[in-house]
This record gives sequence, C-alpha cells and structure tokens, in this order.
Amino acid sequence: MPKTVGVLVYDLAAYLGDTREARQLVAALLDRPRSWPTLHAGEPAPRELVERAAMAARMIKAGAPVAYAVGRAAFRHLTLHVDERVLIPRPETEVLVDLVLSECRTGTVIDLGTGSGAIALALATEGSYARVIGTDISTDALAVAATNVSTLVELRHGSWFAPLQGIRASAIVSNPPYISYDDALDASVRDWEPPVALLAADGGMAAIREIVRGAPTVLDIGGLLALEVDARRASLAAELVMSDGRYVECQVRLDLAGRERFVLARYIGSHDDS
Repeated sequence: MPKTVGVLVYDLAAYLGDTREARQLVAALLDRPRSWPTLHAGEPAPRELVERAAMAARMIKAGAPVAYAVGRAAFRHLTLHVDERVLIPRPETEVLVDLVLSECRTGTVIDLGTGSGAIALALATEGSYARVIGTDISTDALAVAATNVSTLVELRHGSWFAPLQGIRASAIVSNPPYISYDDALDASVRDWEPPVALLAADGGMAAIREIVRGAPTVLDIGGLLALEVDARRASLAAELVMSDGRYVECQVRLDLAGRERFVLARYIGSHDDS
C-alpha cells in the first residue's frame, strides 16, 4: 500500500527532527504552497515523490541548502532549476532587477556572470528589451542557465567582456563575486555554493574593478551600469566608479534590509570620444 502525503511528512519529520521543515520540503519538491501537504495529507504519495524526498532529506541532513536539495529556487515570478554549479538566487538580487527595469527600458541588456540565469530571465520576461545576453566563465553554470532561460536569453561563454566583442548595450547588470577570501561564510554557503561565483581577490573588489574598467567597451553613451556589491564595501565600489572619470550619476541604493547593496551609474564616454 503506497504512503500517503501525511505519512511521508511524518517520516521526514522523524528523520529531520522538524515537522515544519518536512512539510516545506514536500511542498518545495512539488512546487506547491506550504499548506499543500497539510491540505492533501490523505492523498497517496507517488513513489517518485517519496524517493526524491528521501534524497533531499539526506542532503539537508548533510547541511545542504534546501534549494539544492529540491533542485529549484524561487526568484521574483520565476521558479528556477538550481544545483551546486550555480549560486542560489537571493531576494536582495530581486531589487537589482527592479532597479534595472526602472532605469533602462529598451535596447540590449547584458547580465555578466549570469549563473542560473535568474537576472537575465527576469529582465527578458518583465522588460521590453530587444535583446538580453547572459555571460559566464563557467560552462557548468551556463548548462544550468540553459535549462532556465530557453530562447529568451542568449548565453555566451567567457570571462566578463571577452564574449561581447562587437556588442553595444544600453545596460550592463551584474551580481559578481564580491566576497573576500578572508571573509567568514556560513557553512551552508562555504561548503556548497561555487567559490568562483562568490570569492574575489583584492579584498573582494577584483571582479567589480574589472567590470567598472571594462563596461565602457560595451556600453552605449548614457548606458546604465548596475552592480550588486557587498554592503560592507559599497562605498569602495562607488568610489571606484566615480574615480574612473567615465561615469556620472553614481548612486548607492539599499536592499530590502536597508543595507547599501547596489551601485548604479551612467556611462558618459571616454576622453577620447570628445
């Protein structure tokens, strides 16, 4: 006799030591509201669900983030496939999408270091851009992104601006690696998420520095540069942009918790353009 959803939740709760977490796990595996396992407790649990739940529970027990255990993560209106090859999209990054949508409405938009494709796909589905391109140095990350973005986003492999020769863009957006090698990280991040997408040299500033320096090779005059940065180093990132001499209207914007998280600026051209 097959297990019911209620029995499955009971077994998972006994293993994980948390009934609420067990319900959330089943709901996440089915991409259903959190109340679904309670409302459907008497229904049969398909064998595939029981097997997936057991595997996910083992991963959670080993310290894995829930998103990796269930293989998906929510981002704005999207449900994205994720695994250990890409960062788990954070709610803070949803604000970055809002900022780009409000500051740039047309043209070509480029998402540098696209990872799961979360930013690029959100912009492609919510904006009215002629073209959205996502780049990443990791072929593993691009393989994950390809399962999410379909044909809505053009994916290119390479480091930062290398795959963008001949492209001009109205906006460049990025959530680059910005954690210093010396920074302490929670074990669920340190032990599971890809270091190449998290860590940067130069005290966490190397990737940001490279993007600020290289963006003018791609941006149209008046184009938007929008970066997510470490809240502890937002002022350093803003100073980097302002001291470059090719940007104006530099702003530091806050995330959902009121922390300095985003740096925005407009490219005005180089001295050679005048």
